[in-house]
Amino acid sequence: MNVIRSFTNGQGANVANIYNLDGRVPVAKAIPFGLQHVLAMFVANITPIIIVAGAAGLSSQQSAALIQCAMLIAGIGTIIQLYPVWRIGSKMPIVMGISFTFVSILCFIAIEYGYNAVVGAVLIGGLVEGVLGLFAKYWRKVITPVVAASVVTAIGFSLLNVGAYSFGGGNGSPDFGSASNLLLGAVTLVTCLVFNILAKAHYKQLSVLVGLIVGYIFAIFLGKVDFSAVATSGIIALPEFLPFKPEFNLNAIISVILIFLVSATETIGDTSALAVSGLNREATEKEISGSIACDGFISSISALFGCMPITSFSQNVGLVAMTKVVNRFTILMGAIIMVLAGLFPAFGALLATLPEPVLGGCTLIMFGSIVVSGLHMLAKCGYNQRNMIIVALSLSVGIGFTQVPEIFAIFPEIVRNVLAENCVAVVFIMALVLNLVLPKSMENN
Repeated sequence: MNVIRSFTNGQGANVANIYNLDGRVPVAKAIPFGLQHVLAMFVANITPIIIVAGAAGLSSQQSAALIQCAMLIAGIGTIIQLYPVWRIGSKMPIVMGISFTFVSILCFIAIEYGYNAVVGAVLIGGLVEGVLGLFAKYWRKVITPVVAASVVTAIGFSLLNVGAYSFGGGNGSPDFGSASNLLLGAVTLVTCLVFNILAKAHYKQLSVLVGLIVGYIFAIFLGKVDFSAVATSGIIALPEFLPFKPEFNLNAIISVILIFLVSATETIGDTSALAVSGLNREATEKEISGSIACDGFISSISALFGCMPITSFSQNVGLVAMTKVVNRFTILMGAIIMVLAGLFPAFGALLATLPEPVLGGCTLIMFGSIVVSGLHMLAKCGYNQRNMIIVALSLSVGIGFTQVPEIFAIFPEIVRNVLAENCVAVVFIMALVLNLVLPKSMENN
């Protein structure tokens, strides 16, 4: 009812509330900030589906239906994060989307066992993470601040090449690194910086949106925007319940549960980074518990509609770190836009025309902001000998080893799928083990 009153009653609404977690913002002012969050995550949200659907041999119609479903479920998941249902949701400005964390293992399962096994594994894995989230207070203590800081820093570093690939035109694109792509990314990046310097007051925080708009218009003139998908899209479409009958393969389920544990770690990192960078405080146990629970249960719901896991989106954590816009009502506007994109295919298809270099020009700063948030968390932990060893060794092994995935060649395939291309997972394991085994007495050295 509070959300409804926010729409219908403008009394007390103030644009300055964009920097407050609660409080009303005029709808006309809130929509651009919400749209900024959607545009920042849209391409990255649908890319994992395209990759896994291709590996599974799904038709273009099936892939399009999954993309549509992903936007709808991501919007619903974001609303639950903002306005929790019972203990599910963090009551924080977390934006949900499909993570690249699951791509490698789901491609392997799709090829080995079929897409129905993917759906079954995601359904069970989501329930496991959801339950773990509800009982986080019993195991959260092992995730100490230095472990969380290491994970946040790793998340930031792991996204830097994603921004670079986007800047160059998208990983695997035929014209990757072309002059037109680099020019387009540079124009977008410079626009963001110039607008941030010249704009006054809260308008500074719209620099990403302005950069995206200017870059998009420039891309149209360069002939890099394809509107054909918009022309062929239907007007409205509802998601189909159980388009793929779940199959429960034990190997697939175990593999996906392991990745869900990694995803839970990333969610802890995202929630912690958001609290530090956006709210200038540590995340509470209740917020982290609700955040993880929402990740898990909304992923299971996503599986019922044939889609992939929905998790907290690190891209948007970077956007919050950059803009300091944390207002829940404002982010709600973005969630509603995602729901509309899921219900109206033409709207979603239009958002999908955003060229990769335009997105890359904006995300470079956002992803760097996550690294800075991680370093800020590390500074608050203190630079004693014990913390320095935990951070140094976990980052060097996690980031270093995953850049040379052949080093995992002697391990079973399930281990390679979990660790070889996921530096966040390796950093988490190393930081957790070191935090448990290193003597506390080292903190005084």
